[in-house]
Amino acid sequence: MSANPSFLTRLSGWGTAPKIFFRRELLPVLADLRLAIVLLLAIAVFSISGTVVEQGQAAAFYQANYPEHPALFGFLSWKVLLTLGLDHVYRTWWFLALLILFGSSLTACTFMRQLPALRWFSRTSRKFYSQPRQFQKFALSAEFEQTSLDDVLPLLEEQRYKLFRQDDALYARKGIIGRIGPIVVHASMLLILVGAIVGALTGFVGQEMVPSGQTFQIKNILDAGPFAESQIPKDWSVKVNRFWIDYTPAGAIDQFYSDMSVLDSDGKEVKRKTIHVNEPLRYRGVTLYQADWGISAIQVRINNSPIFQLPMAQLDTGGKGGRIWGTWIPTKPDLSAGVSLIAKDLQGMLLIYDTSGKLISTVRAGMSTPVNGVTLAVKEIVGSTGLQIKADPSIPIVYAGFGLLMLGVMMSYVSHSQIWALQKDGQLYIGGLTNRAQVAFEREMLEILERLDTQKQETKAAVVV
Repeated sequence: MSANPSFLTRLSGWGTAPKIFFRRELLPVLADLRLAIVLLLAIAVFSISGTVVEQGQAAAFYQANYPEHPALFGFLSWKVLLTLGLDHVYRTWWFLALLILFGSSLTACTFMRQLPALRWFSRTSRKFYSQPRQFQKFALSAEFEQTSLDDVLPLLEEQRYKLFRQDDALYARKGIIGRIGPIVVHASMLLILVGAIVGALTGFVGQEMVPSGQTFQIKNILDAGPFAESQIPKDWSVKVNRFWIDYTPAGAIDQFYSDMSVLDSDGKEVKRKTIHVNEPLRYRGVTLYQADWGISAIQVRINNSPIFQLPMAQLDTGGKGGRIWGTWIPTKPDLSAGVSLIAKDLQGMLLIYDTSGKLISTVRAGMSTPVNGVTLAVKEIVGSTGLQIKADPSIPIVYAGFGLLMLGVMMSYVSHSQIWALQKDGQLYIGGLTNRAQVAFEREMLEILERLDTQKQETKAAVVV
């Protein structure tokens, strides 16, 4: 039984059809500069929106700041923000799709235009011109009598041209690095895009408010990629040894500090550093920034009692600005009486109010005051450090991409200059072109032509003599 030849032909051709479609139809579309510009603008617009709209906040935050009535610009409400994912722009599927599509466009452009052009330049056999009419296309060319290629060679070598000769034809070039520069730029942008995708998929952002003296593990994650679980540390913790604030003579905050230790799973200190704003702690790809502060507790003594610690909570100021913390301190063992204590910082005056809301006394840390028939001594105000925690494995990739981008841009500024020469029928034809710095190239060419003309005149004079 024999197979149908036409069927076998169609079957073997079925696998090549997608390849032909991809090569002839899809690749030219992806490599289109207009598509790349549109994608780049879209990425820029959504990146700006991610900067303007606060990222990674709770739904209540967006409900309070982006109400439905009236909606911002008439349509931008909290429902629209959450539906489109504008509360976490850089991790949405559509933003990642834009990055992948833009990367595909750059890759297609590199393989369809940049690399073929580079391969063409490497094939010196295609560079030689054999007909005088080919020199007519150059804007800058000349024709000499009684001049040979041997007269041109030393002049081009002085200008650091790389020379290729084939019989009576000559090709010279320099600045080939300028042709490689755009390819390096494309590669760097692809590296940056890969870094952005890796960061969106594997990075996380967390926040912790930790009282001075306590140890914590990173658990309060605000925003994380789908594969960020491996980046969240589980085998080490951090201890806040001490938190303090430096104040200016006027009483304003100058700087706040956190002395922190990284502890391994056995509780052994493996790293210690005092951090402040713009000076974070980094460990195993996780960065802890000093971002905020608060008052977590107060240590007091009633008469001769042991020192005990009471938590303090931040109070609502009704939008009047500033922050205050308060707690209630019992002055009787049965908790039937007590006072309220208010603080606004770690060094200022503490205000004491009775149950009717009347200010009855003031006190500072390290001092005591009589209230309700007892002596209230304030030993210490315990501060808490606010930490912003980030992990982004893509940072080395992105930094390498930007470094490569700067290198590619500098390479692209190098002019790629080419000069052709042909000796035929007793005549020497010479011409050249460059891709940039046209004026400098014209001066260089004119200098070479003038020196050739001078050599010709000297040769004639020597013959006459």
